[in-house]
Amino acid sequence: MPETRGRWALPDTIAPGWLVVQVFGTLIVAATLLTAREGTPLVWVLYGTAAGCWLAFVALDPRRPAPAAAFLAAATLVSAAALGPAADSSAVILTCIFLARFAALAAPPVTVIMVTTGVAIVLAILGQDTLADASEQAVLLLAVALIGVNHRQHVVQARQAELLLEQTRRTLAVQARAAALHERTRIAREIHDVLAHSLGALGVQLELAQAVLEERRDVPGAIDTIARARRLAGEGLAEARNAVAALRQDVPTLSDALGGLARTHEDDHRSPVRFERSGPPRPLSSAATVSLLATAREALTNAAKHAPGAPVHLELAFTADRVRLRVANALTGGPPGTPGFGLTGMRERLALAGGALTCGREGERWLVTAEVRE
Repeated sequence: MPETRGRWALPDTIAPGWLVVQVFGTLIVAATLLTAREGTPLVWVLYGTAAGCWLAFVALDPRRPAPAAAFLAAATLVSAAALGPAADSSAVILTCIFLARFAALAAPPVTVIMVTTGVAIVLAILGQDTLADASEQAVLLLAVALIGVNHRQHVVQARQAELLLEQTRRTLAVQARAAALHERTRIAREIHDVLAHSLGALGVQLELAQAVLEERRDVPGAIDTIARARRLAGEGLAEARNAVAALRQDVPTLSDALGGLARTHEDDHRSPVRFERSGPPRPLSSAATVSLLATAREALTNAAKHAPGAPVHLELAFTADRVRLRVANALTGGPPGTPGFGLTGMRERLALAGGALTCGREGERWLVTAEVRE
């Protein structure tokens, strides 16, 4: 089997298929005219007219398909008109070439192809002396037309497949762009929430420290207030890093992040935190991971504020169709009151990630439950 790389190349790798057909068709038309044995001037006029129409078709196709198809149809009918007075088979060869190429074109409708074929068959029948010759010519032209139409169907289907593929690519590109914009909007919203919450709380703590120093001259109290402000700034930076990590697609697993959050809470607030996980873990989307992690951080912050020193139970459960996070702490010093804006923001964030948030008193403890369908 000869190699096709370097030395050999198939015709469809050298030029488009339509160009190969035009070149070979032109060569066959030229060879047919050169070998024709005709003594009637009318036949040569018809041959010359048909050949001129073919050359016009070759020059126009495929840049201007409609005029090119019209010239090819004219070449078919002119050569079919020469079937009767022609002395040899040159007219039959030319008519078959022109009709087969015309029937294979994708530009003209099928009805136009069938009408042109019918007119060519009628011209062929009228030029014959016997019924047998007329039937033979009709069957031959009909078979040639059907072969051309069959090839045309393959060409049309291939073009439709290319258009469908291109449309699918464009649709996927639009969907990918929309998904990227949605993800960027979500990250921007989270960073905005983090900055608004952290900077607002930080500003309140700094104003309080200033008031303590100016009005009470309480240096230890001011130092404690500044320490709380510093802690709030650290928590805000951690949340901002998580949001940026989500944008960079390097968010840690939810179990690892919650375990680290529990250890940090124990170190900062001297409150025991018990973290448990149930069910087989699985990868989650960045939206679900960041939302659940932010909910746990907000719940732990509220626990340290309303029940300082009380033990906290952090539970992460993986089920078949959802992920559930539960944060419970013992109540000390009465009920925590109405949930603040922090949990309200977490509820809205979870809703955008396809989840829900509930919180309330359960016996002698305060329970926050977040669920996300994944």
